[in-house]
Amino acid sequence: MVMKRRGFLAFFGVTGMGLAFRKTFGRMPEKAEKDLNTGEKPVITYEKKRLELFHPWTITRGTAAYKENVLVYYKKDGITGVGEAGHMTAAGQNADRTIRELQPLIPLYRDTDPFLFYDLPEKAREIVPVLSPAKAALDIALMDWIGKKLDIPLYQFLGINPVSEVKTSFSIGRDKPEVMRQKVKEAAPYKILKVKITGRGDKEAIRAIRSMTDKPIRVDVNEGWKDKEKAIKEIEWLAAQGVEFVEQPMPVEMLEETRWLKERSPIPIVADEAVNTSEDVLRISDAYDGINIKLMKSGGIIEAYRMTLLARLLKLDIMLGCMIETTVGIAAAVQLQALARWVDLDGNLLIKNDPYTGLTLREGHWVMSGKPGIGVERRSNK
Repeated sequence: MVMKRRGFLAFFGVTGMGLAFRKTFGRMPEKAEKDLNTGEKPVITYEKKRLELFHPWTITRGTAAYKENVLVYYKKDGITGVGEAGHMTAAGQNADRTIRELQPLIPLYRDTDPFLFYDLPEKAREIVPVLSPAKAALDIALMDWIGKKLDIPLYQFLGINPVSEVKTSFSIGRDKPEVMRQKVKEAAPYKILKVKITGRGDKEAIRAIRSMTDKPIRVDVNEGWKDKEKAIKEIEWLAAQGVEFVEQPMPVEMLEETRWLKERSPIPIVADEAVNTSEDVLRISDAYDGINIKLMKSGGIIEAYRMTLLARLLKLDIMLGCMIETTVGIAAAVQLQALARWVDLDGNLLIKNDPYTGLTLREGHWVMSGKPGIGVERRSNK
């Protein structure tokens, strides 16, 4: 189908949260509407936060012992919304770059009525066209503020059932087999495991995990395979080991080869790097079985919510993923978890010094606090 995203959304009647908001508050008394909109401009600030990892984190493109994220604060009417930027360092992202990209974006969010948020993702992309978690941090902070201002959890504002038992996977970073076996022991509370494939000792790594547990395993290749014939053989072997799906097996540009792979794969093929915003979903929809929606790629909750609606229409399975993030970023994504088939929201479980609370892991799935906004609170000692 060849159609611009706006036209396509209008075609099947998706107007997203803007419509939901107008329906809910369209007949609001004039005084109440003014109370929501004081005219006071928000104060938007940010801070860099170093996150210490329990274990070094290894993927195809490198290893890290810590991450630096950026927390953003949207303050207005005595209420503070908080957002977060986590980074794909392999794509050249880091905290300093995010802070630079925040500078031209902050005036947009400062000068826009917070309840006229629907077009903000497009306006933000005009200012910073590249993939940038700075956009996600501002979007999350604004949506957290809106929930707090209305005194309701954000999932309620979105019309999503908060009860979800979609279990999150827990990532096992690549290492020597003996270390990976120890990591599997440490991951005993989690019901599903995820491992990054690096192209070096992959089968040895999977065998090490399988020697310890029969839990479902999910595999992320991070575009690591370049030969489709080799890729299908690897996938068939992984399927025989009880692997549930393979994420981004081939480079983004190898769409035809991925389509070939999907037609032959015994397990689902899920897009990650190949899909960032709703503009990508139509383009890749026939080459993958599902899409991994990450707030840090989409630019926040507004666009991620649009992506879930579009994916459902196109019969694509939905996965919610993350970078290494604090409870802020994870709680923002958890607002959408009931819309997903798969959840991979474990970034906050990998860090030692999470400055926020607000989520409880119960029998492998996330339970939200029920507090307004995204439902998080700062730890007193952080």
